[in-house]
Amino acid sequence: NVPGRTGVDMLPETVEELCEIDSVVAIKEATGSLERASEIVARCGDRITLLSGDDGLTLPLLSVGAKGVISVLANLDPGDLLGLVSAFRQGNVEEARKFHGRVHQLSKAMFLESNPIPVKTALKLMGRLNGELRLPLCSMDPALETTLCSVLEGAGLLKG
Repeated sequence: NVPGRTGVDMLPETVEELCEIDSVVAIKEATGSLERASEIVARCGDRITLLSGDDGLTLPLLSVGAKGVISVLANLDPGDLLGLVSAFRQGNVEEARKFHGRVHQLSKAMFLESNPIPVKTALKLMGRLNGELRLPLCSMDPALETTLCSVLEGAGLLKG
């Protein structure tokens, strides 16, 4: 459920109907609403797996019943996202909060421009991609790329 990308918002009532279909096993919830996620969990329980679709809300969504994340950040920093989810699942909320704090700025940086421009630019800066973008994507604004570079450096993701 990514209304900002699809133009369609699946309400909890719709998700409740969908979770009755055997082949519907999970939902990526990316409305940014803890209330929405809570309502889906209340209506569907274990009949559907709720997954965070917003890296910055993974920890709060885990706290209301999400089981994991479909992550953009895992392309850049899989260890910290795995650490966050694993720590939470093991009941170590303080450790999960530490991981959340480490990925917070990086998560915000992924919205400096339209997705997936920031993550592809970050991967280029990290030496993992050649930097070529297909239309309709375009290169990141140089000032925003400088900001992104600073965030990557702060997260220890750029080679010196």
